[in-house]
Amino acid sequence: MMYWRLVLAPRFIPFSLAIGMCLLGLTWLMAGTPSLWALGFFLVGSAFTLLGLHDLFQTRHAVLRNYPIAAHLRFLLEAIRPEMRQYFFEDEKHGMPFARDKRAIVYQRAKLQLDKRPFGTTYDVYADGFEWMNHSLAPKPLAPSDFRVTIGGSDCAHPYSASVFNISAMSFGALSPNAIRALNEGAKKGGFAHDTGEGGFSPYHRFGGGDIIWELGSGYFGARHEDGSFSPERFEQTAAHEQIKMIELKLSQGAKPGHGGVLPGAKVTQEIAQTRGVTMGEDCISPAKHPAFSTPMEMMHFIGELRRLSGGKPVGFKLCVGHEWEFLAVCKAMVKTGIYPDFIVVDGKEGGTGAAPLEFLDHLGKPLREGLTFVHNALIGIGARERIRVGASGKIATAFDIARAIALGADWCNSARGFMFALGCIQSQSCHTDKCPTGVATQDPFRQRALVVPDKAQRVANFHHATLEALSELTAAAGLEHPGAFKAQFISRRISPSEVVTFADLYPNLRKGELLSGTKDPRFARAWDMADEESFAPRAI
Repeated sequence: MMYWRLVLAPRFIPFSLAIGMCLLGLTWLMAGTPSLWALGFFLVGSAFTLLGLHDLFQTRHAVLRNYPIAAHLRFLLEAIRPEMRQYFFEDEKHGMPFARDKRAIVYQRAKLQLDKRPFGTTYDVYADGFEWMNHSLAPKPLAPSDFRVTIGGSDCAHPYSASVFNISAMSFGALSPNAIRALNEGAKKGGFAHDTGEGGFSPYHRFGGGDIIWELGSGYFGARHEDGSFSPERFEQTAAHEQIKMIELKLSQGAKPGHGGVLPGAKVTQEIAQTRGVTMGEDCISPAKHPAFSTPMEMMHFIGELRRLSGGKPVGFKLCVGHEWEFLAVCKAMVKTGIYPDFIVVDGKEGGTGAAPLEFLDHLGKPLREGLTFVHNALIGIGARERIRVGASGKIATAFDIARAIALGADWCNSARGFMFALGCIQSQSCHTDKCPTGVATQDPFRQRALVVPDKAQRVANFHHATLEALSELTAAAGLEHPGAFKAQFISRRISPSEVVTFADLYPNLRKGELLSGTKDPRFARAWDMADEESFAPRAI
């Protein structure tokens, strides 16, 4: 039945036609009236049939496994298109070179291909918005590229030594089992962490034995009672797993901050039901807000309880920054309770690999730079920056992206789409249709077979390694020994044809403890006065 379904699928029509042509030619030849037409049908049909069989069973190109014969047209078009279009795309608004195609860079690094190009930059270096890193006249020798950061404050019994570059949150259910397996095996090979996404810690996350950051969303999947409320017993049982190194409480995400979700019952398979702790065949609901707490004070106590239940593993939270007074209210709650998260991950609104309503994608939440610098400064302002690590995610895929985020206040970075590209994602934008052509974002067993786990796991590890090698080169060129030493003054931005500023000018820092002593900084003063640790609602001023 499976093979008949494959033959009848529209994407297999060219392969089916090739088989038909081969059989027709063979029948014609055996009919006793051979001719050049019959021989031509047989030879051409046989050639394309063999090509289709090769496509089905080769392991390097997922799109060929799902689209035998037909996908060769894509590679042909890529080969004949203008060379420059492969390495940068045009800004649709201004019609000018805007940024290098990160997907091409990721593909090259994942496949260990040469990622160097002649004839200098393709950017218009005099265009507004162009950014660059300032280098040193006394560069350092290249440092080993396994850059790490220790996450876990004084209340943490099991600090985690994390890579500065990790896999961002993508859930089983959104990604295929094979994609999750390849990501985790790649994380194990490369010695970096794999965030589960809010869909829970599935058997496929256990596959490769890679380090896990368990994301706990508002649905508490894998740690919930039947009514959807948080289950301390189930959480404690799962958190004890050796692979789980950190717990990340998800408040919001860049793709759709402030938006809950429903996985229709028809899509809740037995595997997903077991992973999430829900009933098979029934709608799986992620509320827009957490039912376990309703105030900043309660949130801090909940984080403290998660740390206790996990046996002292690092516990933090992830958010896309929205109302500034709400985050500052959380900061006030930290100070008042004495309970501090071990880390905070700032997700930019430009991030997100899944589908979301158009308005949420385009117009809700702070972009990464504004969110990251706000959180970084708020923690400085309450004197807590040294004890809380900060992660950043949002269209981060290259070494320069990482260096720039660290210069703005991050300790480490996460990437989702970068690692999806390493898996073979071609951004067909069919994630929500279950018809992913490369087997990355689908639960269709016929489509996900295209993603060959050992091959793609190695590419995931290759991409991570090559990106950190490039980061090592940038770090040395800047005269530094570790990327954690990047500061805002290391990055410059053109704001007009004749004006250049550094990030230190664009994003000045508060003084340590300035919020507690009373700030006059207009970026924070009003929001700080509005913040109320007893409520997420603003205080009247």
